Amino acid sequence: MKSTLLTIFTLLCAYTSFAQIQGTVTDSKDQPLAFVNVYIENTYKGTTTNDDGIYELNINTPNTYTVVFQFLGYKTVKEKIQIESFPYTLNTQLIDEEISLKEVVIKAEDNPANAIIRQAIAKRKDNLEKIQSYKADFYSRGLIRIKDAPEKILGQEVGDLGGGLDSTRSGVIYLSETISKLEFLRPNKLKEKIVASKVSGDDNGFSFNNAIDVEFDLYNNTIELGNQIISPIANNAFGYYRYKLEGVFYDDRGNLINKIKATPRRDNDPVFEGYIYIVEDQWTIYAIELDITGVQAKIPAVDKITITQNYAFSEPKAIWTKMSQIIDFKYGLFGFKGDGRFTAMYSNYDINPGLTRKNFSRELVSFAVEANKKDSLFWDTIRPVPLTTEEITDYVKKDSIQIVRDSKTYKDSVDRENNGFKLGDILGGYTYSNTYKNWRAGVTSPLEAISFNTVQGWNGKLSGFYSKGYDEYYNRFLNIDGTINYGFSDDRLRGTVSATYKFNNTSRPILSISGGIEATQFNGSDPISRFENTISSLFFEDNYMKLYDRSFVQARYSEELFNGFRLYSTLSYERRKVLFNTTEQVFFPEGDDVYTSNNPLSETAYGIASFDTHNILKINLLARINFNQEYLSYPDSKFNIPNGDYPTLILGYEKGLGATIDDYNFDQIKARVYQSFNISNKGRFSYNLRAGKFFNADNISFVDFQHFNGNQTHVSQRGNYTDVFNNLGYYDLSTNDSYLEMHAEHDFNGFILGRLPLLNKLNFNLVLGAHALATPDHKPYQEYSIGLDNIGWGKWRFLRVDYIRSYQSGFVSDAVVFGLKFF
Repeated sequence: MKSTLLTIFTLLCAYTSFAQIQGTVTDSKDQPLAFVNVYIENTYKGTTTNDDGIYELNINTPNTYTVVFQFLGYKTVKEKIQIESFPYTLNTQLIDEEISLKEVVIKAEDNPANAIIRQAIAKRKDNLEKIQSYKADFYSRGLIRIKDAPEKILGQEVGDLGGGLDSTRSGVIYLSETISKLEFLRPNKLKEKIVASKVSGDDNGFSFNNAIDVEFDLYNNTIELGNQIISPIANNAFGYYRYKLEGVFYDDRGNLINKIKATPRRDNDPVFEGYIYIVEDQWTIYAIELDITGVQAKIPAVDKITITQNYAFSEPKAIWTKMSQIIDFKYGLFGFKGDGRFTAMYSNYDINPGLTRKNFSRELVSFAVEANKKDSLFWDTIRPVPLTTEEITDYVKKDSIQIVRDSKTYKDSVDRENNGFKLGDILGGYTYSNTYKNWRAGVTSPLEAISFNTVQGWNGKLSGFYSKGYDEYYNRFLNIDGTINYGFSDDRLRGTVSATYKFNNTSRPILSISGGIEATQFNGSDPISRFENTISSLFFEDNYMKLYDRSFVQARYSEELFNGFRLYSTLSYERRKVLFNTTEQVFFPEGDDVYTSNNPLSETAYGIASFDTHNILKINLLARINFNQEYLSYPDSKFNIPNGDYPTLILGYEKGLGATIDDYNFDQIKARVYQSFNISNKGRFSYNLRAGKFFNADNISFVDFQHFNGNQTHVSQRGNYTDVFNNLGYYDLSTNDSYLEMHAEHDFNGFILGRLPLLNKLNFNLVLGAHALATPDHKPYQEYSIGLDNIGWGKWRFLRVDYIRSYQSGFVSDAVVFGLKFF
């Protein structure tokens, strides 16, 4: 304890020693003020105060400076100082700003706030385009706290979250900082080079704080924050906001600043609520203090987000630029609740330096060599926003804990505690870990995988696994899995085993070898789950799952060969054999209703094989192309960010050869295009197109037909419906010829229902869908759907309901589908 206190005291002293200009900012009652903008006049060199009101401004050259202290609600203070030696202490007290309406002439027939906002909207595009490009220094800090954390969730121990929890199960669970160099080109090119990264409790960690995730520019019509959020000065803002002029004041340059309250016109619209400060005559943003709820942002775990931005004016460039941004949030879900803050500081701007698209690649974020190895001396001299006492304590505490927790003695002691068998393991499975050597092994519970089908009857599955990581984060690993499955009705034991090795986390080459015997669905996409089939069979006598017996040995390999291009390859040798129903068990017999046969070609083909037993060698090659794919480069990883402006294309070739029945050999070429993107604030549109053509396949096994995902249960657990026909039988339109499959869906995300009185209180989303399928052997098939999504209460929005009508040369049938979504 004494050594920890000494370390904290030493660090506190260090910040004083290394600061160039440093001090404390207080109000008239001597209370510290957090988030005060502090900068050198007419420059972009600045910082902000921390929660304790402390700041430090890194100035290296003795000279005469004018230091500006700017904070919303307080009069701006300028201090002219002559520095002859460092460090230089400058404490400042701010007094309340006099915000009033005395100088505003208000006419009864007009709202003055509306006139100001109209001017800001008219100048929005001009103000946006004043900065075509820039270079800047960027600092970010992320802090997440948790309060009263539960000891268990879903029966699993939560632990102390890396040493972040105190005796009340509260504390800091994430603290991280980055120092970066930014380059920006309008409209949306942003490149970040992280020169220093620090994560509390992980001396090898790389922060996930980055400028891209906090690039919120209200001069755009919308900003992406979970949902597409409409700016208070968007072209269509008056359709979403009401405005009130709260008062005016003058800044230190004599500019009249209008403080305007923006209020949503309707509950749950994707809009902010709070204050926007507009500079008179220039109609630029001076600052913002805006709130948005998790409901409005479509982020269920979040209660509220507050964004605060401050801008500064530079005389030489005559441009207002964003100097600081704070994102505060509160969250709560599954018993977890807490708050957090992400601080961003922009400094040393170089405005419009002449950057072009040639200065940018698809790499958005990169790290300097040993960016995560900077010592305390480096951080103490360069950190623009001083740490608070809470943050200093967290760094010291977790750094000390890390030394202990990385030791073999500690890890072995934790493993001894966790590896003990518990009663709950009977239901949840058992895992044995050797944390020090970075491996674990375990078995699943045989109770959690019990299901029923008419081929095997009641059947259970028991799986075991071994997993070995070759680095701390499992970027390179080996997994070995094995499963045995026993069917009580067909009295058959089956089993599979597989080994998977991942070589790295950059191009992510993955090799998998597997083999065994399994009862598997004709459609390899498994269109109906075991649970759904169990319920539909035993309760409604509808055995939709159709199975065949597959003995196989298989090798798979995939890798991203270059950015945006990933190759998937599969080579397998299989023995296929038909299976038949072996049980008629049902909980609630329905009169003359009986189970259908296991032959997907005919419901009444009992005892008739849908194909002949055979062996076949199969080759499957797929290439996935993400056009204009951008990515984040970490020292040991690459994280791809698909570009929603472009579709993803998949090209494939499949070949069956060497079959023991010659007619079962075949070739197939196939292609798929899919995309999902926001249409401003009007919702999200998604589409998925598939096409393919078989060759030499007139009499191939039904196993190798192209099958299409149907749904006959009226229940779905899919996230979206652009890969399924919700009113089509599972094998009704399967083909061994050419095919064209089309799906489109638009989720209005509150754009329609949010405008309707009373209905907007429910926060439901209207969803429209259209689906079509064409094959030579059948008349074209179409489905049209209208549905409500986001049904539930509070944060628990788990239900979607759709009404569907299907057509095939006329009306076929209709259906209602209930979609279930769980976090």
